[in-house]
Amino acid sequence: MNHDALVAEMRALRDKVVGVTDAAVAAVDGLLIAADTEDAIDPDGLAALAAAGLGLARRIAAAALRGPLRRTVTCSSGGYTAVYAVGETALLVVVGDEGMNVPQLHLEARSAVERIGAILLTPDPAPDPEGVLG
Repeated sequence: MNHDALVAEMRALRDKVVGVTDAAVAAVDGLLIAADTEDAIDPDGLAALAAAGLGLARRIAAAALRGPLRRTVTCSSGGYTAVYAVGETALLVVVGDEGMNVPQLHLEARSAVERIGAILLTPDPAPDPEGVLG
């Protein structure tokens, strides 16, 4: 997995969607994989809570018989938090201010989630201990 590529995907969302302030990728068990957050946000805590929320939302979606969960959105007095399922094993959490363009986020997040899923499945290249390749 390429950590820099994950951070680049999160930063691209920030650049493409007005109001996005922070993002993180986590495993569904709540362990942080990568984060692009401000100092005021605890990325480990955000990852753990987003994973718990995603798990509950998946159960609600299953009970409602409406198909697999794609995302959840929490609206707060100061903005939004969106959590997107990345396959069955990971999630993307995006935080934005009150001006965040939520419909645009949903459009941009679809392709970002696919790319993040591919990054998570791609192993790191083997190190070149003898320096032959570079």
